[in-house]
Amino acid sequence: MNLWESIISSWQTIYSNKLRSGLTILGIVIGVSAVVFLVSFGRGQQASITAVFQSMGTNVIRISGTAGMRAMSGAAGTLTLEDAEALARPNRAPSIALVAPTISKTVNIAYGNEDVNNMVMGVTPEIAQIASYPIAKGEFISEENVQRVANVVLLGSNTATNLFKTEDPLGKFIRISGRKFEVIGVLEPRGSMMGSADDFVVIPLTTMQSRIMGETSARGRPVGNITIQAVSTEEIDAAKEQAATILRQRHHIREGKDDDFTVIDMREILDRMQQTMAIFQVFLSSVGAISLVVGGIGIMNIMLVSVTERTREIGIRKAVGAKRRDILLQFLVEAAMLSFTGGIIGLIITLTGTQLITGISMGGRPVRPLISVDIIIIAVTVALIIGLASGSYPAYRAASLDPIESLRHE
Repeated sequence: MNLWESIISSWQTIYSNKLRSGLTILGIVIGVSAVVFLVSFGRGQQASITAVFQSMGTNVIRISGTAGMRAMSGAAGTLTLEDAEALARPNRAPSIALVAPTISKTVNIAYGNEDVNNMVMGVTPEIAQIASYPIAKGEFISEENVQRVANVVLLGSNTATNLFKTEDPLGKFIRISGRKFEVIGVLEPRGSMMGSADDFVVIPLTTMQSRIMGETSARGRPVGNITIQAVSTEEIDAAKEQAATILRQRHHIREGKDDDFTVIDMREILDRMQQTMAIFQVFLSSVGAISLVVGGIGIMNIMLVSVTERTREIGIRKAVGAKRRDILLQFLVEAAMLSFTGGIIGLIITLTGTQLITGISMGGRPVRPLISVDIIIIAVTVALIIGLASGSYPAYRAASLDPIESLRHE
């Protein structure tokens, strides 16, 4: 019996026991579906996060204080507005082009009967030149707004929708921590970063410090982070070194002592995020792999039952000249076909499902799974290998049956 004949015979056997075959391959169907969907979903999230970071530029550097979380809640932090002003002086840091101090806090934001708890970011105009803050309508925070400590606000796209629904928010007044703020702009969607990056509002840094954080002194006000932009990509390392030197001097940190701040560039942040997402994808894949293993055990179990049921058939085939390798090939092909069929069905289900959910909002951002050819090939190949591995022992057992004893089997 050649391979083609074994395939035809195996397909006839599978088709004649449709219900049992369907239940047998269910584990493979679930496993392949889970692997392909979870990995493609993870890749889609990774691509979205990468796009957000890349839009901020490769020459961006972020400085955070070791007390950054306390600064966000209103306590004294290790970075101050004076630190940012020192970094912005070109004669002290020639490799630094722009400096943008920021401070954030989650507070209640209300308009009419609608209210949300979102993050409020206090910023200066420089942040729009460093990071990606595309304006959908209106205008960004100006230097005049910062100097006047103006009660003006820009809304993230999700916040605008949650508060105003279909109403135009420009010129309207909202309340942030009970204080009135005039809406001067709405930001375009910025992308997903392990959730939504559009559930926030932006106000002038000075307004944030005096109105929201309750600072009264004009100097030494703490900030949560300082974002800087190097003159060029080639100057990133020099900019980081200059920033660290200035801050160590200002914070009176002696040589050999640990810094009370962290300086990291966007390349490092992106690398760390990609490493995290890679680990996340491995975890997701392992979940689907468990289903594939369970499916393989199911195939082995049903094939052993099949060997027992077809003992007499095996004896007759051997008696009329079938060789040991013919019996072995038939059962191996049958197990492989069960697994391969399950893989194809699982793949079809996944492709259909991803088409249906693509564009659906999750966490404020559309879901966009990325299914590539390598995922499909790997998933189907693994399913086929599991089928062959699961069918090896039943096939060996069938091929090893004594023809005389098999003919006596009832």
